[in-house]
Amino acid sequence: MSDDGNTEPLHTAVLILGSGPAGCTAALYAARADLGPIVVHGVQPGGQLTITTDVENYPGFPEGIMGPELMERFEQQAARFGTKFVQGHVTKADLSQRPFRLEIDEGESVITGDALIISTGATAKLLGIPGEGELMGFGVSACATCDGFFFRDKELVVVGGGDSAMEEATFLTKFATKVTIVHRREGLRASKIMQERARANPKIKWLLSHTPEAVIGTKEGGVTALTVRNVKTDKVYDFATQGVFMAIGHKPNTSLFEGTLTMDETGYLVTEADSTRTNIPGVFACGDVQDSVYRQAVTAAGTGCMAALEAESFLQH
Repeated sequence: MSDDGNTEPLHTAVLILGSGPAGCTAALYAARADLGPIVVHGVQPGGQLTITTDVENYPGFPEGIMGPELMERFEQQAARFGTKFVQGHVTKADLSQRPFRLEIDEGESVITGDALIISTGATAKLLGIPGEGELMGFGVSACATCDGFFFRDKELVVVGGGDSAMEEATFLTKFATKVTIVHRREGLRASKIMQERARANPKIKWLLSHTPEAVIGTKEGGVTALTVRNVKTDKVYDFATQGVFMAIGHKPNTSLFEGTLTMDETGYLVTEADSTRTNIPGVFACGDVQDSVYRQAVTAAGTGCMAALEAESFLQH
């Protein structure tokens, strides 16, 4: 029995937190190395791809594949080689000594591991306006490089005023006939060079001093408009558009490790150059939880592979 009266905690050589492309790839490699990994599903099993419809930029699927189906295949492949998946929300992590200890659902269960791979990902920041969540993947997106191709010859909106919004808008002009940047202030937070690049693009238009109020559309027909409010006049009206891209940033899912693992100023886990090693030996980070630049499924999978190989090497030595 453990100290709290529950049964003995599960134990594994490699404990993986998060089941997106990074976590499942790490599990696949660890399982094939006969390390018997345990993966803890987070609050969103499968990661952000489970709220993505068509995925056409993951290698090996020339006809494309639905995001949830792709993640189901990831999990099935890892399970085939012996990975165990556990459902639950990690509420406490003790990395002060090995084996590392994770408490699930306020201590209802405990899992320990000799090595820990963190692949908890990042969550796109959303506005919380009506229609935004319901139409995510049906005309609303938070990733231009993921979904821009599906909006060829359409008129689009990008919400945001920082470098990410300028980058997303500029990228989308490769496909769209017009991209309108909606920002709540007259001034932009974006760097001067990014603003100049966007303003020089003839396909990019501006709707400044406006705040989004609601996304209009249906899952069957897609997005038809963005309800906006002019902050100067308080006038509310529907701005016609066929797609809305939220570009107000991402939040890495790292709050569990605040004060324990080294993070950058925005909360992403810091890893050694060309490595997934964190500041604690035996703890590795991969995928969007430590990647604020690329944020793609294929790059996440690549770092998941790296983390598993590095964890295997750590345990051997």
